[in-house]
Amino acid sequence: MGAIETEIKFRVKDQAELEKQLAAAGFHLDTPRSFESNVLYDTPERSLRARHELVRIRNYAGRWVLTHKRVPDSGIGEDRHKHRVETETVLSDGEALAEVFRSVGLVPVFRYEKWRTEWSDERGHCVVDETPLGVFAELEGAPEWIDLVAAQLGVAPEDQLVLSYGRIFDQWRAETGSTAQDLTFSAVAGDVR
Repeated sequence: MGAIETEIKFRVKDQAELEKQLAAAGFHLDTPRSFESNVLYDTPERSLRARHELVRIRNYAGRWVLTHKRVPDSGIGEDRHKHRVETETVLSDGEALAEVFRSVGLVPVFRYEKWRTEWSDERGHCVVDETPLGVFAELEGAPEWIDLVAAQLGVAPEDQLVLSYGRIFDQWRAETGSTAQDLTFSAVAGDVR
C-alpha cells in the first residue's frame, strides 16, 4: 500500500524570489534543476482515467521510477488539497517496462516534461517545476504544513491549485485552441497561438 500524498500547486511569478523565500524559511536544496520526462499509460479505452488512476513511467535526473496513483479509499480526492494514494518503485530500465506495457495492451496516452528543482524542510517538500506552460510550484506534506508554508510564501487560497499537470494542460488547450497532444517543450512551442 502506498502512502497518501497531499499537495497543492501554484503558479510562480518570480522563481528567483521564491527560491530566496524558501531558503529564508529554512528549506534546503535537495535536487538541483534536473530534466524530467513522464509518460502516462492506460488502456485504449482509458479505463484507468475513468477510475481516477494513473500509471506513469518517469525519467528524472537519469533515474527511472514507476508510479501508480489513485484516489484514497475515503473517496476524497480533492478538498483544499489534492490527495492521492501513491505507490512508487525505482526501475532499472524504464524503456523495457514500456515495452512490457505495450505487450499487455497498455498504451502511452500522455507525455509531459519539465525542469524540476526540489527543496525540503523537516516537514515537507517544495518542488519548483519549469513547464512548457510556465513555472509552477508544489507543496507536499501534511495539510496544516501546506497551509502554513503557503501563507508564509504569500500564496493566497484562491491561487492554490489541486489540478494535475494533465488537467492544467487541458485547460490551456481549451483557452488557447491548441491542438498539442502532449505537454512537452517541443509540442507546445510548435503550437503557440
